[in-house]
Amino acid sequence: MNPSTALATVLVDELIRNGVREAVLAPGSRSAPLAYALQAADAAGRLRLHVRIDERSAGFLALGLAKRSGLPVPVATTSGTATANLHPAVLEAHHTGTPLVVLTADRPPELRDSGANQTIDQIRLYGGAARFFEVGVPEVRTGQNAYWRALVCRALAGPGPVQLNLAFRDPLVPGPGDWPETLEGRDGPWTERLAGAPQHETWDDLPARTILVLADGAPRDLVPAAQLLAQDRGWPVVAEPSAGAVRDTNLLAVPDLLLTPAMLAAHPPERVLVLGRPTLSRAVARLMASAPLDVVADRDWWPDASRVAARVLAGLPPLERRTDDPAPPQDTAWRDTWLAASRAAGGAVERVLSGVPASTAVDRVAGSARASSALPLSEPTAARRVQAAVPDDGLLVVGSSKPVRDLFLVGPTGPLPDADGWFAWAPLNPGLRVLANRGVAGIDGMVSTAIGAALAHQTVGGGAAYALLGDLTFLHDSNGLVIGPDEPRPDLTIVVVNNDGGAIFGTLEQGSSEPAVFERIFGTPHGMDLAALCAASGTAFVRAETLTEIDAALAPAPGLRVVEVRTDRTAAVDLDRRLREAVQTALGSVASLP
Repeated sequence: MNPSTALATVLVDELIRNGVREAVLAPGSRSAPLAYALQAADAAGRLRLHVRIDERSAGFLALGLAKRSGLPVPVATTSGTATANLHPAVLEAHHTGTPLVVLTADRPPELRDSGANQTIDQIRLYGGAARFFEVGVPEVRTGQNAYWRALVCRALAGPGPVQLNLAFRDPLVPGPGDWPETLEGRDGPWTERLAGAPQHETWDDLPARTILVLADGAPRDLVPAAQLLAQDRGWPVVAEPSAGAVRDTNLLAVPDLLLTPAMLAAHPPERVLVLGRPTLSRAVARLMASAPLDVVADRDWWPDASRVAARVLAGLPPLERRTDDPAPPQDTAWRDTWLAASRAAGGAVERVLSGVPASTAVDRVAGSARASSALPLSEPTAARRVQAAVPDDGLLVVGSSKPVRDLFLVGPTGPLPDADGWFAWAPLNPGLRVLANRGVAGIDGMVSTAIGAALAHQTVGGGAAYALLGDLTFLHDSNGLVIGPDEPRPDLTIVVVNNDGGAIFGTLEQGSSEPAVFERIFGTPHGMDLAALCAASGTAFVRAETLTEIDAALAPAPGLRVVEVRTDRTAAVDLDRRLREAVQTALGSVASLP
């Protein structure tokens, strides 16, 4: 066995012993030892290998697999620019703490800085976005097996993405030869990582007027406890779609449209408690700056872009109290004010989306318009239809930019009529998982991320998977649809809301630009024929032009398919304005409450 083959074989074996069950490969010459080792492990049933011809798609496929499974997922590339194409996925993994394992094949040191073909500086290529290990050129000598295996364990012990730079010398294909020591591993990982230090002492000094924010990246094991705590204390809850919140009609959940300057000034919280990293809304950022901020963090950094955090906490206060503990403070008047405001905002949003005049009673809207297929087609109503189509054990991957904000508006934290016909804001679909690449909020790689997440989801018995993407996001990774005939494919419906450009910019400051200037540098129309694009990759395609057609297109079906929903960018900007105006008007009746 030659040194390059030995290193690759041991590396893959130890990765499997440390929990790796999926791996992604982008073919190349210098990475051939890894390719052979990964293929052998796949053939033996020890892991599942996915092969992609585009490194960027490969990186985001691995990212999706890792995000959904929670397990480390390696992605292997050859040397040179192939490694640079993984950078966007590495950045996303860094900002979300996703265990992406980047295996970058490299030339040995004597070929670096020599003009050798396909050679760049790959040392710490991803900067601070990934922990880095230079593995070193493998040699025929004793001690290599223990070094390689211990190094893998060290690399996987830390949070987020890690780069292992692997300098392979020729020969790069398996060949005969003896090795001076055994290359066997141990029963489990070579080095077992012991439990960490005990948690900090519990604390319970949060005031009655606390608002809980659940955001992307919130520790999954803490979100249910945080929801129960909010329910017990009567706190309002702001939940981003990908926070992992579950349906509970007893929660006082509020939309970001409710977090106006006037509302926060009239009925301010005394503290804001944050789990995860809020990135979707300026209104949520305004809330976080309105009162002392507590952040619950399980990593060595915490979200506080405004630098206003008063405390970083290791956990939540216990829900159960000792008999001699004082009862937590309650402020029913303040809570009732936020509940009334939430109902008013929910009714206003529903009337606008339903095309119902403002004078119409909210209970009549609740009883008819929500379920009607005659509702006006808009991007929020399309988002609502998509989330409603996902089964309780399903998965929804939502693209950055406008789709995730549409989902934030109407679901899975959208308005639902309660028993009295009012609107309470609460998550839908109890078992629904929502994933989004909100680490750096890029639109790149989302098709591959959705495919990877769907594969991982269905590997563990999950149900149908859906993705909700904008047209620019879809086009940015349309080559993610290029999948070899022998590669695993998920049951995934990709819904593309096509407004022929970047609709979100029309809702921002850039929207006030001169129309011709705006259209070229922000609107960026493309005029692409998505049906033809999907036909090129053999991907099933359907266009839905009404809500009735959307419902029919979203019926469960096997395989990978694309559903195009065409909307108008100008109408989307106007709808955003009308929604905000309607909520402001509705909140006028709440302003005088105590």
